[in-house]
Amino acid sequence: MTKARELYDRMITAMSVPGMQIPTACVKIYSQEDEIPQAVQDCTPEGLTLTSCQSTRQAGLGDDVLLTRESIGCVAAAISFGLVDKYQDTPLGDSTVYTDIMKAQSGKGEEFSPPSPKDFSEGTVYACTAAQRPDFALFGEDDTGRFKNPETARNAMDEMIAIQPANTTGVFIYSLDFDDTDVEPDVIVMSVRPVELTRLIQAYQFNTGKRINASMGGLRVVNSDLIVRPYMKKEINVSTYCLGARLIAQHEGGRMGIGFPLKEFEETVKGMEDSKGGYPFQLYPGAEAAE
Repeated sequence: MTKARELYDRMITAMSVPGMQIPTACVKIYSQEDEIPQAVQDCTPEGLTLTSCQSTRQAGLGDDVLLTRESIGCVAAAISFGLVDKYQDTPLGDSTVYTDIMKAQSGKGEEFSPPSPKDFSEGTVYACTAAQRPDFALFGEDDTGRFKNPETARNAMDEMIAIQPANTTGVFIYSLDFDDTDVEPDVIVMSVRPVELTRLIQAYQFNTGKRINASMGGLRVVNSDLIVRPYMKKEINVSTYCLGARLIAQHEGGRMGIGFPLKEFEETVKGMEDSKGGYPFQLYPGAEAAE
């Protein structure tokens, strides 16, 4: 049994709700100095790309995936994870999940040129209407873009934490049941209902007395807010899911995300066990196991 699995099981037991399950993904980030185990390399998808939000959702269902420069389906996530330099002026590839949507709506067919990481970082993609780049729209001619102009987009991106300069070779997003006990996660991501989030915060505070300060935005939520921010800041973060997580990965409307550095997840689990007599979660309205 992996450490993450053991911690999760202890947490669920302490919540005292029969049938309780919380979709959970483990994340391991490999830098250029790290050796990626063969069991992890074997989880590289063949013939398709996946976004980070798709990958975390699938990990909650039991699937494992190694995201690399070649297999990641979101240029923005590749920037956040440090798989690519944010000012690279050539496209990440001919086909990713996001750029395929752009290509389809543009009507340009083989003449479509995918945006580069630089196009994202300069705000051109996120402010496609103001930048007069309708080929980068996601929703046709009525698409306003994600920000009113490139300057606003750049200001927003300044708050989106990223591993830059890029030095990452792979991001392994995997389920609690991945059975290689030598792979210890850097970050645990949980997809929670508000009632579960309440109890997790109470558990973390019980022994630490610390508040959780949420930093959230409307884009790059899974990769930047829920994975990279906890990884780099060594702090728990909470955020609502973003456009891609909702529309592409189909994260449910009643859930949001919380990302834990492994050490803080351990602290939360211990707090869940130590405080269960003072926070009877099973009596909270809506605490019954989700169908």
